[in-house]
Amino acid sequence: MANAEIPTKPYLLRALYEWCVDNGYTAHLAVKVDSRSQAPSEYVRNGEITLNVTPSAVHKLQMGNELIEFSARFAGVARQISVPVAGVYALYARETGQGMTFEVDVAKPSVQSDAEKEPSNSAGPSNEPGPAVLLPAPVGAVPTEPTKPTGGKPQLRRIK
Repeated sequence: MANAEIPTKPYLLRALYEWCVDNGYTAHLAVKVDSRSQAPSEYVRNGEITLNVTPSAVHKLQMGNELIEFSARFAGVARQISVPVAGVYALYARETGQGMTFEVDVAKPSVQSDAEKEPSNSAGPSNEPGPAVLLPAPVGAVPTEPTKPTGGKPQLRRIK
């Protein structure tokens, strides 16, 4: 074959996203942030960010084969977000934890949050409706209603 084969990951991400939307779930995208990522550093924790990509939380979402791009409001300020598909390690429904994890092919994270640079009492997104960033719930937790960011890894379940 003359051309390199396109990986399945971007197709699976688009399908899982569509499944979340069709079922009325809040789609969350978990990303390892690196130098290719354009994401608000104040919401990056341990080189990772979890983004609410539900249609009501984002504008002009484009899920391409190389990049996922959209604009969203963070603490009331519109920001342009761009993350490489290679850095996505999960897409899941917040309400059920159902989704899929993926291998990550990224360079060492280069974005450091302000909270990691120096301690602060004002970590986390605002309490506005439809925040664009939510940190995953602790492992084992299955939220039944919207929760405040608590850190940890998302609980994922197999879709049957």
